[in-house]
Amino acid sequence: MTTLTVDKLEPNMIVSEPVVTKRGQTIVKAGEKLTPQMIAKLTFYKIESATVEDIEEEAPVEEVPEPVQEETPEPKKTKPAQKEKKKEVDLAHPKETVKQSYTQIPYTQRLKASPTFQKFQSDYAINLAFLQKNFDDILAGATCSTDEMLKNCESLFKSKTTIELLNMLGNMRNLEDPVYSHSLNVGLISRVIGKWLKLPLEDVNLLTLAGLLHDIGKTQIPKEILNKPDKLTDEEFATMKTHTTLGKKVLNGKGFDPRILYAALQHHERCDGSGYPRGLEEDEIDDFACIVAIADVYDAMTSARAHRDPLCSFQVISEFEREGLHKFKTKYILTFLEHIANTYNNSRVMLNDAKTGRVVYINKSSLSRPVVQLDSGEIINLADSAYSNIFIKSIL
Repeated sequence: MTTLTVDKLEPNMIVSEPVVTKRGQTIVKAGEKLTPQMIAKLTFYKIESATVEDIEEEAPVEEVPEPVQEETPEPKKTKPAQKEKKKEVDLAHPKETVKQSYTQIPYTQRLKASPTFQKFQSDYAINLAFLQKNFDDILAGATCSTDEMLKNCESLFKSKTTIELLNMLGNMRNLEDPVYSHSLNVGLISRVIGKWLKLPLEDVNLLTLAGLLHDIGKTQIPKEILNKPDKLTDEEFATMKTHTTLGKKVLNGKGFDPRILYAALQHHERCDGSGYPRGLEEDEIDDFACIVAIADVYDAMTSARAHRDPLCSFQVISEFEREGLHKFKTKYILTFLEHIANTYNNSRVMLNDAKTGRVVYINKSSLSRPVVQLDSGEIINLADSAYSNIFIKSIL
């Protein structure tokens, strides 16, 4: 076993002894393999060192000198004709060959390999640990610093465009603690929507907090229901729905702005009265709750589920267009969908028939069905009835 300072720890090292905070909370269990998120968590909790298993080094192979041979004329080597031909092709089109090999790498793989994503992943993990601590403090009746919560969230926005932020959030789905990762995502997406709506900075900050805390009631739901991979029974779903009232109850009396409490209570209400817990209609639902509801649904739809893969942004827009527009406040949902669609204008996409191309024009009357220029050069308008069976399956 070896004890290393946190800055010397590396992913895949195996922890020999439990890592515990000063309050006695176990951060990493013995025998667990370290991940970038775990290392970030240790940094957040100001853990100075951890004991890891020694890495067995392979014994060096003793080099045996080769017998000295008399020099003989080396026969002239002839390469197979097929290899010569391949080399000629590569040399004839070196740029095309490199470009083709790069574009064949999936976008997600390229993104995750980038230093920007790796830094974002580390900052995101620290934010998750901080958010969990905030939840714990609130549940224990202690005060939490909302200024610090906002400061941490803002760090994830630094030097990033909206498309970069959304793409990175879309690739953070394998993290533990789905309640906290979803809450963090909804806080960030709510902040984006607030900026798109040109709200005053004070309201944008308050909206961010409302998104971060909207699901705190889920901490009161039994884990066997919360983490159940299969479809919930009617009784289990009834229990799950209580997280809205439980959330307001947890936040009540802690000094939070009433709009944060309304977001926790009403983020599953719908403007047509089909939501819960009270079946409120449009004028009865708080504006912040309406915005957080949109961010909540968008993050849920772009997340992987046991029964389906995550939907791409154009598929989410299609779902909203098909059955969601009347459920959300018009000015909020249209602003959101238009900005999401325009965010991915000029992006490379794959259609459900496996053809690939680039989005060249967004149809305002049918945001999920833009004009696409295929790699073959053909331009197709997905809004035309001739392409009713064709849709964007993924963003490349």
